[in-house]
Amino acid sequence: MKVDLDKFLAPYRIEDGKGFTLKDHDPRDTHELGIEKADAKELLRTGIERLTELQEMLYAQNRWSVLLIFQAMDAAGKDSAIKHVMSGVNPQGVQVYAFKRPSAEELDHDFLWRCARNLPERGRIGVFNRSYYEEVLVVRVHQEILESQHLPPELVGKSIFDERLEDIANFERYLAHQGTLILKFFLNVSKAEQKKRFLKRLDDPEKHWKFEAGDLAERGHWDAYMDAYQKAIQATAAPHAPWYVVPADNKWFTRLVVAGAIVDSMRRLDLHFPKVSEAERAKFAEYRRALEAE
Repeated sequence: MKVDLDKFLAPYRIEDGKGFTLKDHDPRDTHELGIEKADAKELLRTGIERLTELQEMLYAQNRWSVLLIFQAMDAAGKDSAIKHVMSGVNPQGVQVYAFKRPSAEELDHDFLWRCARNLPERGRIGVFNRSYYEEVLVVRVHQEILESQHLPPELVGKSIFDERLEDIANFERYLAHQGTLILKFFLNVSKAEQKKRFLKRLDDPEKHWKFEAGDLAERGHWDAYMDAYQKAIQATAAPHAPWYVVPADNKWFTRLVVAGAIVDSMRRLDLHFPKVSEAERAKFAEYRRALEAE
């Protein structure tokens, strides 16, 4: 089964946040593909194979870097999406960072610092499981967190989150100018589906470790989080740093969209293996004779 990536990804790719609203995006959407799970697995396998090829050229060419940012509510499937989509990529060329609650050291720096110091090198793919966007999501919902960030009081005003969003947009523009391909994924899970997944974690002893009481507390702020995500996407979606609002109620479809978005964007970078000069190639026969003479 072949898929036209441009048409397939268009409903989920946001390059201009003006007029964007989350209510226009259905978490249950599957693009009316009408395919079985076996077909979805085959499509994903094909996408992973292509991603592996592109990653090898990215690494060898050593010109571009790729930053993949994943944001979502709890149980939306960030971990599994990263695991499945990146399963065939050479670990040597991938760096994955899961950002938890900031440490004391991190709180003594600006809010971008801990992510900036873990940006991918040229030739590598960096995956951020949560990111600096937490500063305009969790912190916006729980503004008491600002008190622990040691900011001068006069800088903590009503516009602080608008200022942070502006800083993020400028930061991503800077990264793009330095050769970083930025793709941001909001895994859009419904409140009803999150409930099902939480209950499944409670029912399965092997998944008990995934459940925390705090997850239920955060669920109580659902509307505030949706508003925060909407504001973040509206303020930071750009052609050089697009958001993908990925339907997340069906994990197989989530993985297809994520894999397709990465492949589609990387294939536009004109990646190729470095070419050997004619002078160097002329020496190959000499190198061969030396090896065969050993």
